[in-house]
Amino acid sequence: MEIIMIVLASLLFTTGVYNLLQKQFLRIIIGTALISHGAHLFILTMGKLKRGASPIEAHGVSNYTDPLPQALILTSIVISFGVTSFLLVLAYRTYKLNHTDNMEKLRGSEE
Repeated sequence: MEIIMIVLASLLFTTGVYNLLQKQFLRIIIGTALISHGAHLFILTMGKLKRGASPIEAHGVSNYTDPLPQALILTSIVISFGVTSFLLVLAYRTYKLNHTDNMEKLRGSEE
């Protein structure tokens, strides 16, 4: 199962980097979202995908799951949602002011 998750995370990283290298602002935003999702899967995989009881002390249970990767992923999801929201608002404002989302045209001329 870990191999499938690592392959999926690397696929998300690859498509995210590809989208980051595009010229359209919206594709750059999609690339950052894909990279953050790949990081979520990577953190989950590194925390070992094991099944067990909840991490509350109980009698007769010896196999517990580690809550730290889940807490890190939850925090990372909230942060990536905030960054994606900010970038979408920035893209909307940029498009309204400049009537384009092409990064080459937004860079301006050297004149």
